[in-house]
Formats: sequence, structure tokens, C-alpha cells
Amino acid sequence: MNMTVVGIGIGAFVAFMSFQFGLWGFLGSLLFMGIGALLGRAADGKLDLRSVLDAIIGRRSSS
Repeated sequence: MNMTVVGIGIGAFVAFMSFQFGLWGFLGSLLFMGIGALLGRAADGKLDLRSVLDAIIGRRSSS
């Protein structure tokens, strides 16, 4: 199993736990699953979080 699958699994576990809180728990669980997937990709080395952060805040790459 790669780290992306592990990250999604952890996010799904948090999602299951948050279903107890209704719609907002569901929406929060989607957020947690996305964060888990991103962190899993970063742990695999397939995603550079610094580049993602730079893209979000609008910095341009010099390369």
C-alpha cells in the first residue's frame, strides 16, 4: 500500500467518526479526506507542499 492510500484511509476513518455530527460533520470529513490524500502524496514524494502553498498564495516559480 502506498502512502496516498494510507492517507485516504486515515481521512476516511476521521470521516466515519465525524458522521455523528450531521451535515457539517460530513463536509468536515470531506475536508479531512482531502488533507489526508495531500499529506499521503507528500509522504510518497509525489507532491511538493511548498509548490502547492506557493501556487495558493500566488507566488511565481523562478524555474
